[in-house]
Amino acid sequence: MNLNSKTALVTGGGSGIGLSIANALLSKGVTVIICGRNKAKLEKAKQQHPELEIEECDITNSDHIQKLVETLNQKFGGIDILVNNAGVFEQVNYTNSNGSFESQQREIDIDFTGPIQMIHSFLPMLKTKKEAAIVNVSSGLAFVPLTLAPIYCASKAGLHAWTRSFRYQMANTSVKVFELMPPLVETEMVDQFKGQKMMQPDNVAKDMIKGLIADKFEITPGQASQLKMMSRLAPNFIFKALNKQFG
Repeated sequence: MNLNSKTALVTGGGSGIGLSIANALLSKGVTVIICGRNKAKLEKAKQQHPELEIEECDITNSDHIQKLVETLNQKFGGIDILVNNAGVFEQVNYTNSNGSFESQQREIDIDFTGPIQMIHSFLPMLKTKKEAAIVNVSSGLAFVPLTLAPIYCASKAGLHAWTRSFRYQMANTSVKVFELMPPLVETEMVDQFKGQKMMQPDNVAKDMIKGLIADKFEITPGQASQLKMMSRLAPNFIFKALNKQFG
């Protein structure tokens, strides 16, 4: 994919992987809009990187999304690249009845339903572009679930399956469908794993850019490629090893 003169929207772009992706796209001359629910976080990101454009949006709210579509059409003539990065990671311990169902539903809405809803709303716009791309950020845990985060892992596995089907349908259109599947990455979202070996968000973003340019539709940075391979070769072994490490 040619990134020259493209306009990209990155959801959850105020920090972590999303902000690193936004900065990596900026470095390639892409006009970048970041969106999220936390206005203060977006404004802080813009202070650090004045080239960024910011828009408030809750990706679980259809009215917010439709307003965002209209705003980006008016301001930028639409977008060429949609990066569905927004996500949450929650631990759920069913043996202790830990957490409410509402919090689990919220995690599904953000991690699984949200990207599909964003694509539903932005796809008509993207189809009008000569070359467009959608990047769904799932996880290496889509291949091997981490048992302490069952909703997160199931949502990412569902997004992986959905993305494969969607990519097949888009094969003869101008819309290229990518999936970025990072391993555990050192961000605020997984603070509970401090001390464990994790990938840096800037390195994930660099791998994503390389994948976009090379039209590599499944991008598995770092240990995610090992999780993918081992899930096929020795699924029980890697499942036990992963959960022993982080359990």
